[in-house]
Amino acid sequence: MRIVIVEDEARIARRIERMARAFFGKDLEHLVACESITQGLHALETAAPDLLLLDLNLNGNDGFGLLESVSAGAFHTIIISAHAEKAITAFAHGVLDFVPKPFAEERLTQAFARVAATVKKQDSGLKFLAVKKHGNIVLIDIKDLRYIKSAGIYSELHLKNGHKELHDKSLEKLEQLLPASFERIHKSYIVPIEQAAKILVQEGGKYQLQLQNGELVPIGRSRYKELKGRLL
Repeated sequence: MRIVIVEDEARIARRIERMARAFFGKDLEHLVACESITQGLHALETAAPDLLLLDLNLNGNDGFGLLESVSAGAFHTIIISAHAEKAITAFAHGVLDFVPKPFAEERLTQAFARVAATVKKQDSGLKFLAVKKHGNIVLIDIKDLRYIKSAGIYSELHLKNGHKELHDKSLEKLEQLLPASFERIHKSYIVPIEQAAKILVQEGGKYQLQLQNGELVPIGRSRYKELKGRLL
């Protein structure tokens, strides 16, 4: 678990940090506390967190501005704020929970438990990817994927029917969520291993993977040996 706290009151930030460390224990890999939107944005861009704990009033600046700047971020968010009237707006931003200030430890622990349950559910075996399309959520069965290609902070889902869908999570985050049957063969590609037909060795030490439909995708040099071992 990687956590970013954005809270401008040092006393509250220390309390949140203490509770987070106590709750997540040995599962906590990284935690950083920030006191401004600028610091928070930098932390989110560099730490690739699983959880953001965010105040909405940061030295007079609106915390929603931070969420809007990283709307495609692949992390869960818990708002901790005295502005309870902004809860509806917060949930519209896709946050997992809203904890009003002043908060009891039991309430924040409850929010942490929701995060843990959500992450555990994701780890138990992902079957669908949710894609936002025309204001609606469309579920894509992972069995329908031919491969996934990086598109900056997004990912392109290339389907067996020839269609493409844009997913709002990065390739790095999808790699964490997808089952072991999906292989990261290149910095920009993830492929379901059952779609792999054979490896082609090109001049100059370059490698390509031929898919079952004949399409070719690149293989990174550092991924070649591992992929070759899986296909033999």
